Amino acid sequence: MEVKAWHNETNGKKVVDALIKNEFDARYVFTTAEAADFIMSFVEPGTKVGFGGSMTINGMGIQGQVEKAGGIVLDHGVPGLSREERVAIARQEMLSDLYLCSSNAITLDGRLVNIDGMGNRVSAMSFGPKKVIVAISVDKICKDEQDAFLRIERIAAPMNNQRIGMPNPCTKTGTCLQCQTNTRICRVYSVLRKKPMASDLTVVIIGESAGY
Repeated sequence: MEVKAWHNETNGKKVVDALIKNEFDARYVFTTAEAADFIMSFVEPGTKVGFGGSMTINGMGIQGQVEKAGGIVLDHGVPGLSREERVAIARQEMLSDLYLCSSNAITLDGRLVNIDGMGNRVSAMSFGPKKVIVAISVDKICKDEQDAFLRIERIAAPMNNQRIGMPNPCTKTGTCLQCQTNTRICRVYSVLRKKPMASDLTVVIIGESAGY
């Protein structure tokens, strides 16, 4: 086995074991294509599928696959929507049959660590949709919660700010400066240490790079 693939699988399966101990349903797949196949096994005609703004999910082209399968796409991230339209769709996503998202970071002991702007994603991960699938690449594995929040400050937050065109300081420096601007998107902090009690949540660890 190629060394990087071995390392990814070793750490990925370690996280899966930790997630299971934390009462999550969890599995390891080697590629994003395998992750997409797993996700689509839950989609049938009429299934309402909510998208949480994940670059990992978007990179799989799931929206098109859902439409082809006869499912209903609920995606507040579609370009050209007004703020009011985005919020309205995000509310519909909260009650979807299947909600798809990623996590900003995950720890070796199986904790999901996230920072949101509106809080719609972390809310849906906790309660609302009938089924939630969180797809996370091995790149996001961190030693512990402190390391996870550092990863978000150094990587996820600046890149997300750059992606959506927010004029926050991190888009100049490449790392978080704990800005106090009214355009700050780092507003809702969440750690899932155990599976939420009333949720059906599966975590899929992907053994290759995806999203950020």
